[in-house]
Amino acid sequence: MQTLMLSTEEIDKAAQIIREGGLVAMPTETVYGLAADAYNGKAVANIFRAKGRPMDNPLIVHIADISQIYGLVREFPEKARILADKFWPGPLTMILPKSERIPDEVSAGLDTVAVRCPSDPYARKLISLSSPLAAPSANLSGSPSPTTAHHVFSDMNGRIDAIIDGGECDVGVESTVITLAVQPPRLLRPGGITLEQLRGAIGEVVLDDAVLNPLKSGERAASPGMKYKHYAPQAELTLLKGSEESFLKFVNGMKDGKTAVLCYDEDIPRLELPFIPLGRAMDHDVQASRLFSALREADDKGFKRVYAHCPHTDGVGLAVYNRMIRAAGFKVIELDDKTS
Repeated sequence: MQTLMLSTEEIDKAAQIIREGGLVAMPTETVYGLAADAYNGKAVANIFRAKGRPMDNPLIVHIADISQIYGLVREFPEKARILADKFWPGPLTMILPKSERIPDEVSAGLDTVAVRCPSDPYARKLISLSSPLAAPSANLSGSPSPTTAHHVFSDMNGRIDAIIDGGECDVGVESTVITLAVQPPRLLRPGGITLEQLRGAIGEVVLDDAVLNPLKSGERAASPGMKYKHYAPQAELTLLKGSEESFLKFVNGMKDGKTAVLCYDEDIPRLELPFIPLGRAMDHDVQASRLFSALREADDKGFKRVYAHCPHTDGVGLAVYNRMIRAAGFKVIELDDKTS
């Protein structure tokens, strides 16, 4: 298969591929998604094959406007309407009871479906010209999500029909996922819409245990991004928890030519080994936008080990922490501050 690289002026061609049952990588404001017609179970199954993704990991259906949700869900409760009015189009996914039209390939056999309306105009145009689109991130399963068309091409060339090059994604991490199929609603995956914003809109929202910890043995993933290890570079990633001084002392002792550090801008003057900056320590939005590119850069430069600050967990920082802890396979070193 030859993978076509399409410009944003060629979305008609991409829509034709979708209508014929093909796969197209599309830009969104979060990360690039690998799209297929959400009502075509056979086409959706090809997403799993192209990515090497386990079939028990549900997908998100993307819509162009709120009117399309009525063909996807059995009910659209008041809290969902409030969230849609406030945050759509945007990086928020809602899980609701699915309609009979949703193939099991989309929902991984669950009785719910995840839906969002992206704010990226090219994604919405593609949906408008084709259909609601089932679309996980357009990368090989388990690897860092793609935030540029080049990232997609690196992973998926020869595996999918086409890629729409819409430039670099703004948010940089996947959408926030909240389930309204249970009460009280639960945050299953943090993203650009924060827990605090959700609570401000609809009141009580519970933080699911799997946001900060591995899924329990035998527990099914209710949302994308809940698997034990996800978003991982080829290099071994480890998070470091401790003071600034203990962090710097630890990483500066790793000058072996094969180790790099994901750092804050404030660290740079005191580092003695290769580094990849993520932004300022408290600028969680910038950290989110840079994270996946930084993990890919570590692999491109041939590093075998990468150490990173354990991120803060307030606001969008919770999304950064969630992605990093899974990319690290939950490997965290507690630094002894007394050694600083």
